[in-house]
Amino acid sequence: MKSCRILMPTGGLGSGINQESFDRGMSMNPDVIAIDGGSTDSGPASLACGQCKYSRPMLEHDLRIAVIGGMKAGIPVLVGSCGTSGTNSTVDECVDIVEEIFVKEGFKGRIAKVYSQQDPEMLKKKWDEGKIHALEGAPEITKEVFDECENIVALMGAEPFIQAMKDGADVVLCGRATDTGIIAAMPLMMGCDTAAAWHGAKTVECGSQCTDGAGGDGVFLVVDEKGFYVTPLQEGVHCTPYTISAHLLYENVDPFRLTEPSGSILAEDAVYTQVDDYTVYVTGTKFEHAKQYTMKLEGASVMGYQNISLVGIADTKVMVDPEQWIRNISDHVSKHITKIGISPDEYSFNFKAYGYNAVIAGPVPEGTPAPRELGILLTVTAATQERATQIAKIFNPFLLHYPADFKTQLPSFAFPFSPVDCPRGRTYEFRLHHVVDVDDPLELVQFEYIDL
Repeated sequence: MKSCRILMPTGGLGSGINQESFDRGMSMNPDVIAIDGGSTDSGPASLACGQCKYSRPMLEHDLRIAVIGGMKAGIPVLVGSCGTSGTNSTVDECVDIVEEIFVKEGFKGRIAKVYSQQDPEMLKKKWDEGKIHALEGAPEITKEVFDECENIVALMGAEPFIQAMKDGADVVLCGRATDTGIIAAMPLMMGCDTAAAWHGAKTVECGSQCTDGAGGDGVFLVVDEKGFYVTPLQEGVHCTPYTISAHLLYENVDPFRLTEPSGSILAEDAVYTQVDDYTVYVTGTKFEHAKQYTMKLEGASVMGYQNISLVGIADTKVMVDPEQWIRNISDHVSKHITKIGISPDEYSFNFKAYGYNAVIAGPVPEGTPAPRELGILLTVTAATQERATQIAKIFNPFLLHYPADFKTQLPSFAFPFSPVDCPRGRTYEFRLHHVVDVDDPLELVQFEYIDL
């Protein structure tokens, strides 16, 4: 029976591979090491700036473990969404690190650079041809948005990884890709069950998150012609039918369906079987091939400049109704800013009351006790840093002394640091949540190879 053994050592390149767990995975004789290096979880800044959210030393730490392990075992190492956002610049940073490892260790082999950053002019042509479509919840856009984005990437499926391996690459460093495409590539190339390859890949994309453990260790995936096995690499941790089936709910709107560039996983009839204390075997998943191959587009642009201020408040009168205090100061200072000649169109601001209602927005349930103290965070956004800082400075004395009412002596709150206002510089937003039709899975992908 055809089978493929995949070591997934961590849920995110740069988060820290556990050497002990990695060695345990290598002792299980994997056919490939697959690592996801990216996400949009931390917001649009990484994509807009073309920078990794993890430090270079942590990228070096993880790549060193993976590359040395793969090269010594003679198996390929696949990394997708290099450097968080998968821009050309973050792929190149990972390539530089891997070249250094090759030179230091004396390795000879081939490194594949696979780029998925997109040319705005090409995307405008696709737009004119009606080949770009909005996903649910996508913002309204015009053709101009492609020029307004700092960077745009298209999420690759499994095909570019397969092509790079067929071209003899020992280490494949890819731009933005679906998490599953990285992991499903080798079992698909080896002729394993298509549905099992994709479902298994989805299950292990975040490493030990599909286990009952709380650590960031990896997992081991075996895909065959009927289904897939998942085994944790951390001692004392288990996979169960619950933990494995639950991962289809992670970052996915439908627990029984997951859409990839080439089609969709259908898991309504999947059967999850506990085969030993640690391992689960899954069968019965189906795969529905797409009539049109699509690649998701992600683009980010500058939305303005920001300044933040933080004040700590323990005034008992304010604590009775913090939201009313926020409404009062917002109204009072807005009117004051208008009187000095600054239009409301030139800036925006918001308050977050940490300790009361900053994380879960909406009405506070009746009976919720008043907090003892709050950290009030003011964020001001404007077209320029100068304007954002000016508005924050206007708020400053009110943040320090604005009372619950004007019938009593003004209070004094506390700024936890000085200077009070902190210029944040540029702030960013996602502009694209769309897919583009392609005739060939490699149409929007560029390959380069380095032979050492």
